[in-house]
Amino acid sequence: MMLFRKTALPTIGLALLLSFSGPYTRHLAAQAPPAAQPQRPTSTPYKGDLSIFEYPDRDKKLHVDRIMDLLAIAPGKAVADVGAGSGWFTVRAAARVGATGAVYAEDINPEAIDYITQRAAREKLENIHPILGTTDDTKLPANSVDAVIVLKTYHEFAHPIPLMEKLKQSLRPGAKIGIVDRNGTGTDHGIMPDVVEREMARAGFKRVATYDFTKDDGQDYFLIFTVK
Repeated sequence: MMLFRKTALPTIGLALLLSFSGPYTRHLAAQAPPAAQPQRPTSTPYKGDLSIFEYPDRDKKLHVDRIMDLLAIAPGKAVADVGAGSGWFTVRAAARVGATGAVYAEDINPEAIDYITQRAAREKLENIHPILGTTDDTKLPANSVDAVIVLKTYHEFAHPIPLMEKLKQSLRPGAKIGIVDRNGTGTDHGIMPDVVEREMARAGFKRVATYDFTKDDGQDYFLIFTVK
């Protein structure tokens, strides 16, 4: 009996310790913040005069109609313009999807959201829905969009991997994400396409197409991604 008590008591003590520390450990884990993405060079988001994006031949230089064709933006579709700025692409997508479609104009700059809100009212585009996002969350509704465009703003994303991971919740089945940017270091308002592809892969996306027709300058590129 003495032998039983000597071996059983430590076992009981260990069990009591585990029963106490288990929930406590889980509580600590629940309180711990998610692991941050390793920082990489980015460009400071633009906060100046938004009218500079409205130069007359931008449609032609960027081949915007071809971009929308490749993203299957059509009447009745729902589109997200992430980093919408002045709403330059937003209003063009709104015209393409028509009254039965929708365009979510997302930006982290409140002044850009105000600008787009006023522009949509002025141009009587009731299918535009401005959304103020954050660096980690576009705040788009769940299961809401058929296509996403990130036009010359990916190089400004401070936390692209968690941002894109969160974005997946807003995509409908078969949704496409188009990223238009230019070669660069991250700090010069450009980022190399291989960096974009690696980050998107980590966020759960696969590249399905690559084009170089945007701006015809040999520096710009257009990548299309879908969920893996």
